[in-house]
Amino acid sequence: MNNPVWSGTWVAERLGVELVGDDKLTDLLGLALRRNPKRAHLLVSNVLGKHVPQSPSVVYGYGFALGRRVRELLGAEEAARAVVLGYAETATGLGHSVADGVGLSPYLHSTRRPVASVAPAGGFEESHSHATSHLLLPEDPALLVGDGPLVLVDDEFSTGNTVLNTIRDLHGRYPRRRYVVVALVDMRSAADLGRLEGFAREIGARVDLVAAASGTVRLPHGVLERGQALVARYEAESAAAGSSSAAGSSWPVAPRGGAASRNSPAPLKEGGATEADLSSTPSGARGTARQAPTDLHPEDDLTRQTRPRGHISRVDLCWPRGLPDGGRHGFTPAHRARLENALPAMAARLAEALPPDAHRVLILGFEELMYTPLRLARELEQVADAEVRYSTTTRSPVLAVDDPGYAIRSRMVFPAHDDPADGPGERYAYNVAGAGFDAVVAVVDSAADTPELHAPDGLLAQLAAHAPHVLLAVVPSYVPEPLYVPERPSMLPEPLRGPAFSSYPPEEVGWLLQDLSDVTLEAPTEEREEAIQSGGAHYAESLPVEYQPSEQYQELFHTALEESAARLALAVGAVTEIVLAERSPRPVLVSLARAGTPVGVLMRRWAQFRHGLDLPHYAVSIVRGRGIDANALRWLAAHHDPSDVVFVDGWTGKGAITRELADAIEEFEASDGITGFDPEIAVLADPGSCVRTYGTREDFLIPSACLNSTVSGLISRTVLRADLVGPHDFHGAKFYRELAGTDVSVAFLDAVAARFPEVADAVSTQVKELLSGDREPTWEGWAAVERISEEYGIHDVNLVKPGVGETTRVLLRRVPWKILAKAGAGADLDHVRLLAEQRGVPVEEVAELPYTCVGLIHPKYTRGATGADGRAVAV
Repeated sequence: MNNPVWSGTWVAERLGVELVGDDKLTDLLGLALRRNPKRAHLLVSNVLGKHVPQSPSVVYGYGFALGRRVRELLGAEEAARAVVLGYAETATGLGHSVADGVGLSPYLHSTRRPVASVAPAGGFEESHSHATSHLLLPEDPALLVGDGPLVLVDDEFSTGNTVLNTIRDLHGRYPRRRYVVVALVDMRSAADLGRLEGFAREIGARVDLVAAASGTVRLPHGVLERGQALVARYEAESAAAGSSSAAGSSWPVAPRGGAASRNSPAPLKEGGATEADLSSTPSGARGTARQAPTDLHPEDDLTRQTRPRGHISRVDLCWPRGLPDGGRHGFTPAHRARLENALPAMAARLAEALPPDAHRVLILGFEELMYTPLRLARELEQVADAEVRYSTTTRSPVLAVDDPGYAIRSRMVFPAHDDPADGPGERYAYNVAGAGFDAVVAVVDSAADTPELHAPDGLLAQLAAHAPHVLLAVVPSYVPEPLYVPERPSMLPEPLRGPAFSSYPPEEVGWLLQDLSDVTLEAPTEEREEAIQSGGAHYAESLPVEYQPSEQYQELFHTALEESAARLALAVGAVTEIVLAERSPRPVLVSLARAGTPVGVLMRRWAQFRHGLDLPHYAVSIVRGRGIDANALRWLAAHHDPSDVVFVDGWTGKGAITRELADAIEEFEASDGITGFDPEIAVLADPGSCVRTYGTREDFLIPSACLNSTVSGLISRTVLRADLVGPHDFHGAKFYRELAGTDVSVAFLDAVAARFPEVADAVSTQVKELLSGDREPTWEGWAAVERISEEYGIHDVNLVKPGVGETTRVLLRRVPWKILAKAGAGADLDHVRLLAEQRGVPVEEVAELPYTCVGLIHPKYTRGATGADGRAVAV
């Protein structure tokens, strides 16, 4: 027996490449060469089950152990909320094994096989790979939605580009607090070591790394050019020797001495490696496996020309109906349980189909189909009286060299046989030819069981030239049924615009609503409150009678507007600039009708004033407890890129609508499969600390909150009632044309926009401060509301309305109980005090209050609670 030889020695000696790191690094990895413009060397894993046949227990064991480490890192509770994502093609089986180790995590792997019935939930590029485009095609569109940890699994972590690109793409769509990167080997260079930490700070999330071993590759100067020259030399020598085959490969197989050997006869294309065992444990990477006594000689080629081919037959696994063949479209814990139950019977069928004299058996998977063959191989290993090895075919071209110090000893070349989206091409199986297998079980999915598989130069024929027995096991390709989408009109109506609907000019806003102006929807405030609190009706099923402001109140509004216009202009400019800087250079503004609509118009005007941009602006309905108008989202997705949409509201109170929107977008993505909408709301003022995109966090009077429709384009609150709004309709609203005499909607916009020039410099300063500061939501407003709800015996946060804007709404639309005012609050509360006086509502000064004021809705309302005159009474 020869002395142990590391399977990276050949490359290391010729190119000066070194692996430096953990002692077991060279047990896990060998080296090979490939034609690649960015990286000539290839790290070949001995425990991945891709290029090197290995014991399936070793392959599965490494992945499962990494999963257990992830579980320990996260803790059982967080691990139960995790989702595991593996990379095609090399890490699909590894990722699945990691998911098994984590425990109850669903699993998804990227794929290069598009499926017409499944909408992509994301995609990314792999910069150093020969085939770059990855798709994420979960059957359940909500699989990647949620804030549980995302575990990303690849065979190696080198530059980190692929993983970071993935996280960046997914974090933009489905933000979460924690990511875990898992790899067999962490091979980052010194220059790349700090990138992960910096990236985590950039996205505001925690990113951990778990690896079986770590180290780095030392590459001497000019290694890429020297590696390319070495590959080219072998190609030229192979061509000069007249090597050809029906497989048509341009990649030679070189003998140990360095010159290219003659290839086997058509259709075979393989090297003369006769290493009988490429190791059953990781230590085989150092060359401890048995070596054949001789290299392949020319006479061996002649012998193989007359050798009879192996027998090819099928074996029926009786695959469970409806069980996915892998994680291409998601693999859940329930799927895992079904597979575990079915594995013993399927392995028994394989064992029965093997010839009795088969002592060395290879289970050969197919490109992305790695996990199913791996589990079959591991189960077979437990029951068969034979040495079982596992590896898979690949689309990755690698130079094969017949030398014990080189990781790829032999190579088969055959045509792709699954009708790939990128067209026909060569596929490869490494270290199979000449490895002394008595039987090979090729496991493919039904999409790959094609004439090309059975062709004279196909994979089965290639295997039959090297093994006496070849079995074909076909697993049904799992293709999800198209999501049921309720029938809806092919075209939703175009947005309503002024002057036909609203007093705003038509270019200022398009209303994705239906006009219910001819329907009587108003009810006395007391009747509405009783119905809402008793559960007999939802607040969106009716409208309050429009408040008609007194002359005194109108004077107060104009005074407040004059005093606060510059302050408003500053906040408008700041939030718009943040949107342009962070969200999209050409955002589509979508205001939440109706309080958000004046703010949306002002943001549009600022973008035009400061940048000459003509931004689209629409208004949509969102209803607490019912969500956002899904038909409006469908219209937006059909006309704009959802990733450009920025939802706009006036202010935050306790953050109920912020949460409502996030839940509604998640539900919409799950039902329609349309992704890209960002639920983060942009607001003028965020006193509740509920969002990241705001102009200010001060709680001050926004004059548009002082009035109802007469400052909002004469549009009512939105209405959602089953007898008026059908499944294919936009939510409804009314246009109060009769109130045109008291309308100040455009006057309000003009007064604020007139201050844009004088606040431009201040906006620039404020934006710089905001962008460099900590804007993470603290939700302190929600906490304050919960405390107030308990202190005042209300026990319902929906009846506590914090902030000047929300308090004003309580006084205008609901049945108020009392007003809490921050001690020392000044003119910002003049209109609140006036409204409270008119409705007989007590105003209670509170020293410690995070808001300027808080409105409390009557907690136990009946009609008698306001007295005969409609004024509030004490409880």
